Amino acid sequence: MGDVSTVEIEGASAADTVRRISLGDREIVLVGTAHISQGSVDEVRNIIRQEMPARVCVEIDAGRFKTMTEKASWESLDIVKIIKEGKAFLMLANLMLSSFQRRMGANLGSSPGEEMRAAVDTATELGIPFHFCDREVAATLRRAWGLSGFWNKIKLLSALLSSAFSNEKLSEAEIEAMKKKGAVEDMMGELAAYLPKVKEVLIDERDRYLASKIFESGPGKAVAVVGAGHMNGIEVWLAKLASGEVSPEVRELEVIPKASVFGKALGWIIPIAIVGLLVSGFFFSGASLTLEKLLQWVLWNGSLAALGSLIAFGHPLTILVSFLGAPLGTLNPFMAVGMFSGLCEAALRKPRVEDFENLSNDITSIKGFWKNKITRVLLVFFLSSLGGAIGNFIALPFLTSLLFKS
Repeated sequence: MGDVSTVEIEGASAADTVRRISLGDREIVLVGTAHISQGSVDEVRNIIRQEMPARVCVEIDAGRFKTMTEKASWESLDIVKIIKEGKAFLMLANLMLSSFQRRMGANLGSSPGEEMRAAVDTATELGIPFHFCDREVAATLRRAWGLSGFWNKIKLLSALLSSAFSNEKLSEAEIEAMKKKGAVEDMMGELAAYLPKVKEVLIDERDRYLASKIFESGPGKAVAVVGAGHMNGIEVWLAKLASGEVSPEVRELEVIPKASVFGKALGWIIPIAIVGLLVSGFFFSGASLTLEKLLQWVLWNGSLAALGSLIAFGHPLTILVSFLGAPLGTLNPFMAVGMFSGLCEAALRKPRVEDFENLSNDITSIKGFWKNKITRVLLVFFLSSLGGAIGNFIALPFLTSLLFKS
């Protein structure tokens, strides 16, 4: 199974954050970090220099590293293409997570993922090969969303919104405490209780994924830089990999779950129900009352979608398009109201070069989210969609009354 031990390494802030694992012809120095800790950045540099490993493994994927290090990656972003491909919510969720991490790090003079960048920079400086070992963030978020039920989706959305717009600040001592075993286990326990499926995707699956990529990186000594919350899980999976108990193959963890039959049908249930209620109304309640209820539905659906665009500070024409597009989007599962409003806002207020250049800083504040034209388009997309959905929820009881003669 391999010998797993915790060792003191000169320059390490706490023994709990550095573990030396011997697995046959592999020796892995596992370094647990807090992603917004300057202490972790210094620790990573010191350990790589001290150990001089055959390779360095980092908990980041190539796409995220490119975005973090190359300004051009944001500047090449096509917001219209993202909306058309149905990836607007995914991008907004990613930016909300980045927003929370950046604000925490800014308070302490560190950027999120800076220790991963330090690991790559130090490895490059010393001529040591490095490996990106994490799963693509898009696959992780889409699996978390796809594997969550309706109620867990609501809780996940609430958690993202609260983290993006929270004013919470952590001290350096609190950040360093996050790397300790007890604190990490407490946080994992809270996440598992609140969002079990999300915890499974964000933590458990990635423990296995990271361990497999680290194990497959080759024999000899490796320094693996990972979030402290993954250390215990990675240890367990490394031992299983070394014993042959499990295969290092992890392609199934990259597959986006297909929607269930119910999930596919859900997109048609509301439009079919609305059309069915309106048609039935002509027979049960007469044309006059049916047209009156139809107008009520259009007003609720369109007005709340328009209100969503207004809250996002959308262009006046975007607000009008949201109102007119909401009923059409409801009746056509292939064209959501957010697509109408988002594309309209992107066309009327095209993102400028400075919006791409300032995106990383703008997402650290509520004002920045609304000021930046990229995030404003995403907010218009999301809030108009949310408003239209709430409007349908409110209006359906009015339509249901058509089944009963007055």
